[in-house]
Amino acid sequence: MKILIMGCGRLGARLAGLLDEDGHQVTILDTDSYAFRRLPSQFHGTALVGDGVDDEALRRAGIEEVDIFVALSQGDNRNIMAVQIAKHIFNVQRVICRVYDPLRQEVVDTLGIETFSPTTIFAGLLRQQIEKSP
Repeated sequence: MKILIMGCGRLGARLAGLLDEDGHQVTILDTDSYAFRRLPSQFHGTALVGDGVDDEALRRAGIEEVDIFVALSQGDNRNIMAVQIAKHIFNVQRVICRVYDPLRQEVVDTLGIETFSPTTIFAGLLRQQIEKSP
């Protein structure tokens, strides 16, 4: 699969490395070239400096040919805007959006966009950890 990831933070870099390792064609886009230091040394994908809400940067990253677009920047609003652009302007079939705020996640879900909220996921995991018997 061809996958475009916006955001080369800890999660984006880790995901890019794993997907690359699995044989996918991975492009990762970030506004800061320094972020690419997080990528594994054996990463064979493409790392591009650019803004995931900018049409030209997305075109340079090959968005018109990708199967999946994943928005993993630190900002909920940027992620939501980026997946909307990918889905509605570039007709990417599958978009996945990280949304930290669980209330925003509910709203974005109603738009037919796959979301995940680390806040919700980790709160559930911690709850299980706390409630399990020692």
